[in-house]
Amino acid sequence: MKQFVVIGLGRFGSSVARTLCQKGFDVLAIDIDEERVQALADEVTHAVQADATDEEAMKSLGIRNFDIAIISIGTDIHSNILTTLLVKELGVKYVVVKAQTELHGKVLTKIGADKVVYPERDMGVRVANSLISSNVLDLIEVSPEYTIAEVTASPKLYGHTLSDLQFRTRFGVNVIAIKNGDKINVTPRATDEIKKGDILIVIGENENLERLRKY
Repeated sequence: MKQFVVIGLGRFGSSVARTLCQKGFDVLAIDIDEERVQALADEVTHAVQADATDEEAMKSLGIRNFDIAIISIGTDIHSNILTTLLVKELGVKYVVVKAQTELHGKVLTKIGADKVVYPERDMGVRVANSLISSNVLDLIEVSPEYTIAEVTASPKLYGHTLSDLQFRTRFGVNVIAIKNGDKINVTPRATDEIKKGDILIVIGENENLERLRKY
């Protein structure tokens, strides 16, 4: 199971940490502010007050052992960049960093960030879900409850038509298009079969998309 470290516990970081923990993942939450750490302490696996730009402090916390780091330090761009450099140097495999501007994002990419997110466009819950959902390729939030998602068809669906599968009845979602390679079927019919390599573009409530993802 993947282990996550979330550095910076503002609204964005707290949302990511809380969501990951609710889904059963081990989460270490770090912030330099003791109040923020205490506020989240009961909702994550571990919460620690520490300066993320302090190499020795990060080493003592075993940062190198985590699979994914989410760096959500907000207004202090200097600390945000230094922490990104440090976490990458310590060997974390995949580093996601919150950026303030497009230029800031370019700098983060150049110094090794694997994914850059922007708070205005990426809600914490959406980022968390995209990190742990290997078969959800892309998400577009229509509202807090509804999402359009690209979901890789599981082998259980192969050879069955849309009519057979009854997505609306069984999963509470609607299939609005089917992609396979460079081809996209924007008007899928009830008689269309799901094939290996198909990507379903579906719309539905978030909890129903989760049911389809796990199928």
